[in-house]
Amino acid sequence: EPRSPCCCLAWTLVIGAMNCLVFLLNLLLMFVIFTIVLLPTIVVVYFGFQCHSQVLHSSARYCKSILDDNSSSALIILGFVIMSPLIVVAMAIYCSLARRLRLLMCFQPYSLAVYKGGCCCRRGEGAPCCAWGCGAQRKAWV
Repeated sequence: EPRSPCCCLAWTLVIGAMNCLVFLLNLLLMFVIFTIVLLPTIVVVYFGFQCHSQVLHSSARYCKSILDDNSSSALIILGFVIMSPLIVVAMAIYCSLARRLRLLMCFQPYSLAVYKGGCCCRRGEGAPCCAWGCGAQRKAWV
């Protein structure tokens, strides 16, 4: 049975807010995983750019005694070379975690706002974010 226009608008806003919250949670999780996995690349490229005379040319002691322009260039190249496999590893970790936690099932369709009695989950696919499940005891006229 269709909802009234005001109720439909309210449910649309609630579902939209919930979908935005789930999107931000996924984005935060992806940011944390990519930051942790890509940390070696970030550090290597940072030190390479920091000690190169044509870029930042830091006056730090390790830049003067250990790293010259050739070794700084090598660090920059090494950082960008190891970035590709680490991006693949980070994406695999994120996809595995999102699949295990069923985070993509938390997005709700807007058809829940239009009709009464819709379910947020299919039977047996309950995600941790579902507020209510679809059981046999659920009636169509509620």
